[in-house]
Amino acid sequence: MPEAPEILAAKILVVDDQPANVLLLERTLAGAGYTAVTSTLDPRAVCALHEANRYDLIVLDLQMPGMDGFQVMEALKPLETGGYLPVLVVTAQPDHKLRALRAGAKDFISKPFDIAEVLMRVRNMIEVRLLHVAIRRKNEELKTLYDQVVAERKVSERLALQVPPDSIAARLAARPDVTADSFADVTVLIADVVGFSDLTPAVSPGALTLLLEEIFGGFDGLVQARGLRKIKTVGNAYMAAAGVPEPSGDHAARAAHLALDMLEALDRFNERAGQALQVRIGIASGPVVAGVIGRRSYLYDVWGEAVNTASRMESHGVAGRVQVADRTRQLLGEAFQLEERGAIEVEGQGEMQTWFLGGRTGAPARAHVPA
Repeated sequence: MPEAPEILAAKILVVDDQPANVLLLERTLAGAGYTAVTSTLDPRAVCALHEANRYDLIVLDLQMPGMDGFQVMEALKPLETGGYLPVLVVTAQPDHKLRALRAGAKDFISKPFDIAEVLMRVRNMIEVRLLHVAIRRKNEELKTLYDQVVAERKVSERLALQVPPDSIAARLAARPDVTADSFADVTVLIADVVGFSDLTPAVSPGALTLLLEEIFGGFDGLVQARGLRKIKTVGNAYMAAAGVPEPSGDHAARAAHLALDMLEALDRFNERAGQALQVRIGIASGPVVAGVIGRRSYLYDVWGEAVNTASRMESHGVAGRVQVADRTRQLLGEAFQLEERGAIEVEGQGEMQTWFLGGRTGAPARAHVPA
């Protein structure tokens, strides 16, 4: 059965300090139909040659003067950003085989050469290499498509909600028909789902969107159960607030419970869906302005100090953890486990004291379900 054209066109470099070995391998590969076989007797030239040509396979002798095969493999590793080292080693030492595999080689050929073995191992190596390259290319295409999906989602939400990118404060001054109220003390939670770029290439952009919808749908139920108000989603970000539109004395505790619920819900989702996503959450308490905006599609939105600080808590936070501002920490008291993170520098607000929310100290408060 003839070989596939792409396999026979693969670029192969033979590296050996013995001209006789090089000649034998070149003739063997050329006789099998390989059309892009080159060689070098100098192991120190391998890195420069690979950087210039990006070989699909390097047939590398391990025992060479000046620079042995193990040193060549170590020098090649920084050039292979994908983590795949396309090296087939040649050795007459049985104890070198396992050491070479541990060093990054993908297979080995024993000396003296068995022609059938050489051709079989070369073919298998090239087939795996071409598959690896195809998967990397597909993964890059998937990341590009996913970025497009997120960008289009942001645009569609902005259009649907009639929220232009100008200042909401300016709109309030110019729009007497916008209803807005000030709230002296509320708690705002912003959660950002991270890890989508690491999803496997087999997941289509449409499937990614469905995964995000499933996650946010679960968050919606938690928000209702804890008595908060969902404000909006933008891309991977989810925003909710406690204490609006109806003030509540336990707004900080409600938001803290919701944050812990979100972490647990995403763990369950990952186990069920076989994923490894994480959520980075920021919480802050303080004054906000809240109101209904929009001419045709209406949105209940909040903005102000607590929103800005919650956004900073999220963006300066850690994936898989909940970071809270010091004001929120004071309101939570002893009902929650809090770990001091220390002061962080926040753009526009200077140094801020922050804390990590670790869990609940006692039995969870009973969820409040709005009537």
